[in-house]
Amino acid sequence: MEIFTVFNVVRVFVVAAISFVVAMLLTFPWYRILLKYFAPGKEIARPDKPVFTALHKKKEGTPVMGGFVIWLTVAILALVFWFLANTVDGFWSKMNFLSRGQTLLPLGYLVLAGLVGMTDDILGIFKRKGFSISRRLILYFLVAAIGAWWFYFKLDWDFITIPFLGDWVVSWWYIPIFIFVTVATAFSANETDGLDGLSGGVFMTAFAAFGAIAFVQGRMDLAVFIAAILGALIAFLWFNIYPAKFFMGDTGVMALGFVLGAIAMLTNTVLLLPIICIIMVLESLSVIVQLTSKKLRGKKIFHSTPIHHHFEALGWPETQITMRFWIISAIGALLGLVVFLVDSKIPPLWHLFK
Repeated sequence: MEIFTVFNVVRVFVVAAISFVVAMLLTFPWYRILLKYFAPGKEIARPDKPVFTALHKKKEGTPVMGGFVIWLTVAILALVFWFLANTVDGFWSKMNFLSRGQTLLPLGYLVLAGLVGMTDDILGIFKRKGFSISRRLILYFLVAAIGAWWFYFKLDWDFITIPFLGDWVVSWWYIPIFIFVTVATAFSANETDGLDGLSGGVFMTAFAAFGAIAFVQGRMDLAVFIAAILGALIAFLWFNIYPAKFFMGDTGVMALGFVLGAIAMLTNTVLLLPIICIIMVLESLSVIVQLTSKKLRGKKIFHSTPIHHHFEALGWPETQITMRFWIISAIGALLGLVVFLVDSKIPPLWHLFK
């Protein structure tokens, strides 16, 4: 057992390291492609958000779609290791992390949602207008519905776990719950992507927490898959921290947001998702509260939303906001991990309510 555990730890870190190197190597040519073929890049001017426009005007023209490198790296590693495992065998069979029950859907989500997000980014660059909110919601719903169908009909999942209480069978309600969770996570991730390095750091802490959860559950292929994402994310952050060379764009945010929601469902820790992704929750809540206040009271509560722009308007330096949000995100991830570990050591408490 100890040898098995040590090997899997090594496997996780080796794949993360390989992913980092591959992503770094892919980033240089991709950055040149962005500059040459996808100029003028990010459009900052937003008539509906004068505070945001004033604060970020200097970032006009920064390339988007940097997140493409993240999911491309993970997809390449998954396919290469799978191919080697099925042709060379031996050592490479132990490096393969592509499996039907653990990583096939998350990988599919990563690529599918990434392509949809890339389409939105390209429309935003060349037509200066991406998908409308209603069209984006429809696309998010369709992508989420694919995952819900896979989980319910192919993997026979029909229950969720309530911490300290145990499993709760929800039958066909699992489908709308899955759709809501993944769509909400993707939208919240989108709201978080607004400052240099912010979404990348928040994603890192969240994926690290779920990677630890997957490892403890014995879902080693999933843990390695998450390690590949983390390695690519670190490489992305190398170029995305202030001042950013490029932005993640919808091609990265949408892909990672959907995968994060799917992993929460796959590890049956969906009720820990709001804790682990506390920053994403706060970002979305700030937007909801602001819109509700403007509609009902005709007044704004925040200078600008999502809430990181409010702190910018108060005079906080961008790097200070990012670092403090990273800290809060790390605390939330650790707290969620602690709840998971404690819950896994005690028997269900359903009998107390009988």
